[in-house]
Amino acid sequence: MKSKKIIIGSRGSKLALLYAERAKAQILNFSDGFGIEDVSIKKIITKGDIIQDSRLSEVGGKGLFSKTIEDELLDEKIDIAVHALKDMPSEGTKGLITNCFLERNDPREILISKDNKHIKDLKSNSIVGTSSFRREFQLKKIREDLNYKLIRGNVDTRIKKLNDNLYDAIILSYAGIQSLNLDKNISQIFSTSEIIPSAGQGVVALQCKENDQELIKLLNKVNHQSTHNCVQAERNVLKILEGDCETAVGAFAKIEKDNISLEAELFSLDGKERFYYKASKELKLASELGKEAGTILKKDSKNSYKK
Repeated sequence: MKSKKIIIGSRGSKLALLYAERAKAQILNFSDGFGIEDVSIKKIITKGDIIQDSRLSEVGGKGLFSKTIEDELLDEKIDIAVHALKDMPSEGTKGLITNCFLERNDPREILISKDNKHIKDLKSNSIVGTSSFRREFQLKKIREDLNYKLIRGNVDTRIKKLNDNLYDAIILSYAGIQSLNLDKNISQIFSTSEIIPSAGQGVVALQCKENDQELIKLLNKVNHQSTHNCVQAERNVLKILEGDCETAVGAFAKIEKDNISLEAELFSLDGKERFYYKASKELKLASELGKEAGTILKKDSKNSYKK
């Protein structure tokens, strides 16, 4: 941290900027002793924001949302990058460290539908918009007779597409809807067991250069340790699986006293086979729990989740 003025880099969507403001507030809250004079937010347009008509897996994967911001961090145009953790690739970027996580927002998935119907009440062949294979395959466990169709864009754009009758229902993360105060639109909230969320869903991650020791010290203070423990377990599932955007995998960890439990599921490439894992360990073994889950799922699936 060469300057006492910190620049936070963020995507320019309404939701991303809310997350960046939350990060800014936390940084200022823990800034005593670091001599910080100012914290500002820089909007960065990513390729993921520009390309809206294709699956992420077809146009470069999760890195579409993070790479442009990471490049600005490496070029020292910003000091801290703010990301929605679920949009980050499982492997880190050389020269950068992601070791700070804000307290988790609600990780559950929600349904917004016309006439406020639950998924079980939708007519057969109703069109349901989803942006991921994971959600599509998970929903097919509940209603195989629905027509699942790709939807991209920010939350407002997706709701508009629903209102324009392009879809009968859409599935989104609760965290985004809550942050944007759009709860009134929710038709159904799924439990984390009904639909296991994406690894890191609802978590805001803060990233900096790995050689910026002073900034790392500050971010260590900002870090929410319980969220960090859960993220360790969940993200290690992805790392072992070498998961990408086409990997239909859910992983969700929660802490109960001195233990951490992890529930995970993996689908074959065509979504017809499901592989499931649930276990718990001592909290200090969070990282090992994720690796164990990934290893077992990988072995059981016989790599059927890969092309």
